[in-house]
Amino acid sequence: MAALLLSVAACGSVGGGGDGGEGVAAVQPSRVTESDLRAAISDPRLTRFYEARAWQPAWNQQSAAALVDAIGAAGRHALDPNQFLASAARSEAPAAREAGLSLAALTYAEALARGRTDPKRLRPDYTMDRPDPDLAAGLNQALEQGNVGEWLEGLAPQDEEYRLLSETYVAAARQAAGEGLEQIPAGDTISAGGSDPRVPAIATALRRGGYLPAQPEGQAQPGPEYGGELVEAVRRLQDDHGLEPSGEIDEATLEALNRSAFDRARILAVNLERRRWLPRQASALRIDVNIPAATLQYWRDGQLVDQRRVIVGQPGNETPQLASPIFRLVANPTWTVPESIAEEEILPKGASYLRRNNMTMRDGMIVQEPGPTNSLGEVKFDMRNDLAIYLHDTPAKTLFEQDRRQLSHGCVRVHDALGFAAMLAEQEGVSADWRKAVATGEETFVPLPREIPVRLLYHSAFVEGGRIRFRPDPYGFDEDVAEALGLPARPRPQPAEHIGDVGP
Repeated sequence: MAALLLSVAACGSVGGGGDGGEGVAAVQPSRVTESDLRAAISDPRLTRFYEARAWQPAWNQQSAAALVDAIGAAGRHALDPNQFLASAARSEAPAAREAGLSLAALTYAEALARGRTDPKRLRPDYTMDRPDPDLAAGLNQALEQGNVGEWLEGLAPQDEEYRLLSETYVAAARQAAGEGLEQIPAGDTISAGGSDPRVPAIATALRRGGYLPAQPEGQAQPGPEYGGELVEAVRRLQDDHGLEPSGEIDEATLEALNRSAFDRARILAVNLERRRWLPRQASALRIDVNIPAATLQYWRDGQLVDQRRVIVGQPGNETPQLASPIFRLVANPTWTVPESIAEEEILPKGASYLRRNNMTMRDGMIVQEPGPTNSLGEVKFDMRNDLAIYLHDTPAKTLFEQDRRQLSHGCVRVHDALGFAAMLAEQEGVSADWRKAVATGEETFVPLPREIPVRLLYHSAFVEGGRIRFRPDPYGFDEDVAEALGLPARPRPQPAEHIGDVGP
């Protein structure tokens, strides 16, 4: 077990005081000279911090204790207090202790304010801006006001989703500390009314996940019959994991049942980190696409007004994590086929394929003419980015019925895209222009009076309807974050067979 995931259980009270902080709590900060302090510092963040203080020491016994107490509660953010306090705990010379406390404060502040890891180092195509507060100035002000702990805690996201993810992480990490998990073996699908010797183990797993109440002391384990409250509990679990809530226990449902508290805590730790990367105030008008869930949410005036299924990139053609606005609607779009798709998936099929699919050659590129069979469907939502990523319609409507919808070449296909475009056009005051554009049957551009921000997010754990939902990690991006956080390694998802759908 990794110390990071077990830090909550080890700390006892989540509200304060931490394992690993006791060695710093006894420090008696002393007066140090400017020359000693300069000699003890190599981090440019500390240089800026002490320059603003005219090289005066920052810490006394009270403020140092408040800092240690605040960092001791790092477990509720799925962060390990020892990662921040170790240097201060090792320091013996007064100037080194002084610098170690400041470094611990600034490093922990940065982890809460903008993440412990840098998403752009993990994924070069990550284009969302991270928060960038002046932490040196904030720490100095907090020291003057005597509220270091409150200032640090206020740097983390304060929204309800982060709070629920954090609380669920704490519960899972504590459960993991004493967990002995027996995997439910694979077998035939179990249907309601059936019988299977694995049912008692399934009931135990449902209780462990909170889908059934704890078994009263002295009550006998359920028998092999599968029905009643067990079926309803399985349906709730399936819904939380993005599966069809059929109540049937198939391979995917067994995988969800076998997910340990340790693995749940690990997933939640990764997703808490992702929330810390994001600006604290999301745009009141925006479209959020969650790639693992393959869903779209449309927010207007800060309220969720629409939610629908989407199709995102398949492994190998991943949809990037980016922020990019929609600036116009395109009715009856043409599709200029990217060279990679043309060479690998279209040209080998010959000229007859091009004719059947209304494709022609223009300046050495394949262009598909407008029409209901066009791979972009009947509407494209043009976005501003250098990756040629956008939202669009599709003629392959049946794909939206699948639970796992990572099927495209990277762009985002929207369920009932024409209806969604009509909604945006009406709300943005260009409904008449949009109807005329659609009626032409030709590619026609309808600029929006203002750009609509779009965020393509990768959240494999999130809150919906007041409940924590989990989704598989289709691209292995969770593993990148987990590795950067120092979490134990897990097998990466095996690449699925490439889907032969030529659309973007």
